[in-house]
Amino acid sequence: MLGFLKEPVVVTAKINVSLVALTVLGLMSRLWGLCYPRAVVFDEVYYGQFVSLYMKRIFFVDDSGPPFGHMLLALGGYLGGFDGNFLWNRIGAEYSMNVPVWSLRLLPALAGALCVPLAYQILVELHFSHCAALGAALLILLENSLITQSRFMLLESILIFFILLAVLSYLKFYNLQKHSAFSGSWWFWLLLTGVACSCAVGVKYMGLFTYMLLLATAGLHFWHMIGDQNLSNVSLVCHFLARGLALIIIPMGLYLSFFYVHLALLYRSGPHDQIMTSAFQASLEGGLARITQGQPLEVAYGSQITLRNVLGKPMQCWLHSHTNTYPIRYENGRGSSHQQQVTCYPFKDVNNWWIVKDPGMQQLVVSNPPRPVRHGHIVQLVHGITTRYLNTHDVAAPLSPHSQEVSCYIDYNISMPAQNLWRVEIVNRESDTDVWKTILSEVRFVHVNTSAVLKASGLSGASLPEWGYRQLEVVGEKLSKGYHQSMLWNVEEHRYGKSQEQKEREVELHSPTQMDISKNLSFMAKFTELQWKILTLKNEDTEHKYSSSALDWITMDTNIAYWLHPTSGAQIHLLGNVATWASANAAALVYLCLSLWYLLRRRRKIYDIPEDAWQLWMAAGGICGGGWAVNYLPFFLMEKTLFLYHYLPAVTFQILLIPVVLQHLSNHLCRSVLLKSMFSALVVAWFSWVYFVYCTFSPLTYGQPALAPAELRALRWKDTWNILIRKQ
Repeated sequence: MLGFLKEPVVVTAKINVSLVALTVLGLMSRLWGLCYPRAVVFDEVYYGQFVSLYMKRIFFVDDSGPPFGHMLLALGGYLGGFDGNFLWNRIGAEYSMNVPVWSLRLLPALAGALCVPLAYQILVELHFSHCAALGAALLILLENSLITQSRFMLLESILIFFILLAVLSYLKFYNLQKHSAFSGSWWFWLLLTGVACSCAVGVKYMGLFTYMLLLATAGLHFWHMIGDQNLSNVSLVCHFLARGLALIIIPMGLYLSFFYVHLALLYRSGPHDQIMTSAFQASLEGGLARITQGQPLEVAYGSQITLRNVLGKPMQCWLHSHTNTYPIRYENGRGSSHQQQVTCYPFKDVNNWWIVKDPGMQQLVVSNPPRPVRHGHIVQLVHGITTRYLNTHDVAAPLSPHSQEVSCYIDYNISMPAQNLWRVEIVNRESDTDVWKTILSEVRFVHVNTSAVLKASGLSGASLPEWGYRQLEVVGEKLSKGYHQSMLWNVEEHRYGKSQEQKEREVELHSPTQMDISKNLSFMAKFTELQWKILTLKNEDTEHKYSSSALDWITMDTNIAYWLHPTSGAQIHLLGNVATWASANAAALVYLCLSLWYLLRRRRKIYDIPEDAWQLWMAAGGICGGGWAVNYLPFFLMEKTLFLYHYLPAVTFQILLIPVVLQHLSNHLCRSVLLKSMFSALVVAWFSWVYFVYCTFSPLTYGQPALAPAELRALRWKDTWNILIRKQ
């Protein structure tokens, strides 16, 4: 029974020594001196703030993209024991001892290092030679810009890692298609493709470009499968469902999971709350939740409420009034009603309170049992402190003369009757009998007499003059097509009024709200709102010293100074390897010209290269050339501040095209042994140039050793480069 123990247990394994060596070299190039400099480097000042917020579980919104990349950076901080206590306010600020610099920079460095073996594997899976694959990996290894970007707490190296992993996984899956369909390894690489694509998109939306490229490639390959008569209809359906599951359904589910974890981690109120809806704010611990916890859910006649505009940008504001009136005449000579001002005020204030009144009754308290207000009901809104009624009429608004003035009505005993009836329209209702709910309901107030809609027009940027205390204008919008968010309001703070006497009611309005009904948003409601904010919330684009245009990137006419030593000439710059970038441009041009030449010749039935070589050429161009195009060309359509690092995913694909073109030239254009030998010698000389440029600019890549001013001037190979030289 135990006879198998008589023989030794032997395990054999095939190890690709080149792959192992490349991985080790990649790790050495990215991890060496990772803690240097121990100071905030360029966008670490930006991402570090979010890491600190993760450590403190404080909610934030970053309009640059999804949260997965931020969570990975925060994971480094968590593993290093970071407590989040550091003031990220200045590039070059020295890190305090509680900041685990090595740990925070580790994951981007590991991702950058692993891009080296990934490049090797991609060329192998494209069926190029070991020599070509080795060349691709070494070019990535010696690319100064990729080294710089991966050695700091930045996201581009992580993005490129997932992009390359997705491409490699798909190529492995595709190569298993003919002989091992639906095998374990087939499923593994297909599923890993979807996971890597989702992770790339979760790091930055730039990952969508490569995701779309792989989806298009998968669609093209499936189209070819449809024409394969050896595959049955059932088999085709199974292939289609497998691809749909792995490349669409699972990535979508994983993308949602990023937000689920993000929201689970960040449960505390923070500085970014104000751009979210009241319902979202109330779901966070502290902040608005402390105020709204236990408020009554259903708005009833007699309810005391504050009304927050749903738009919430560029700032949140609440419907507000005060005792001051509109001036009899404005600066431009137009007249007003001289009624009490109604504005949208960006701060919490007792003058933000309103009472919901039944037009048919005089009482301003909630009856027992409460009579809830429903969609379509007519109400009057009484200002809590001044007891005047919200009113609009056919008088031009102060800043928006095509809209109606909104005021609180004062009876001057002139021919201007009160027009203070408003119809409540719940926009996000489920039925026409829905009850108006605190926080959850988004409501339009439609003026009964004129059909104008209550709108916070001041959120478009204009504020009232000094007589209006620079508060935001509120108007009655006559053209009320659609549901623009500036026309929508939600009840934020709410209590059931108990005091009919004005003095008692004023005391009540100043007191905190405490009742016993809670409100919780579902995860999908939170996700939808947060996703919409990320997509639509844009900071004002300002010209940055190191911003550039997409055209500047190809010829590397720009650079970015990441860090400068406070006393010596040591500095770090984002600069590419000039030799590699020039060669990548040349390779792309050669590939394009040769492809057009081959296509024209093939149209004339002239086949210069074998069919398998042609298929290989086109497949490599689709992945490498297509990857460059989809990651570069969209930037010409973007209206945002651009930097050189936005080009790094595209240039990575373009670099992979260099060995593709070199091998093709060697195999198919160098016909004789002499030509092949000369070509090989040229390639060696060219690669020596690449290595020389890498070594030359490594002081600007690693920040050490410090260079003298004369040495720095010698590195300014282009007049457009901003190399920092201290005055002696």
